[in-house]
Amino acid sequence: MFAVIKTGGKQYRTQEGDVLQIEKLDKEKGQKIIFDEILLIEDNGKAVIGTPLVKDASVKAVVLENIKGKKIVVFKKKRRKRYKKKTGHRQQLTKVKIEEIVYGKPGVKSVKKMKEGAPKAKETEKEAASKKQIAVKKTAKGAVSEKKKTEGKAEKKVVTQKKKTKMESKTKSEKKTQSKTGKKSQSLPAAEKKSVSAKKE
Repeated sequence: MFAVIKTGGKQYRTQEGDVLQIEKLDKEKGQKIIFDEILLIEDNGKAVIGTPLVKDASVKAVVLENIKGKKIVVFKKKRRKRYKKKTGHRQQLTKVKIEEIVYGKPGVKSVKKMKEGAPKAKETEKEAASKKQIAVKKTAKGAVSEKKKTEGKAEKKVVTQKKKTKMESKTKSEKKTQSKTGKKSQSLPAAEKKSVSAKKE
């Protein structure tokens, strides 16, 4: 079983018991490290490739010592300019021993990540409380709107009933007036007959 980890901008193929020289870490001798950036894991002949990282995977290691790499000579020269410069450089490295490759169960989080995760949990609690308050407000608004709707419907019913009663009273009054006018029209021809008979006499 092996894993490919990423640290210091570089990738390393690791197995249990390997000793690596990686870019310097702010750790002292004997301290334990957990590498969470796992790019690939080979387990029982099956390769699991991360997208970009492999979930539930970590590599545990121990710091052996902080050392310096081999000396590199940096020489600069410009011909016919009487210019040359020679410097040296030794890269600072950390020697690490791989203890365990964990896959299939969540690894132990570092102290920094735990501290960073605490305020996030508080934020999630605040978000949940705010969502509850919003839901309560929405329910209250919905109840008020329902009450208003029911009141409006009742008022509409009362208005329609009043209109119906007015229309019925109008129709009744119109019928009465029509009946009176019909009687008068019937009485007028009789009077005319009387006047005609009187003239003949």
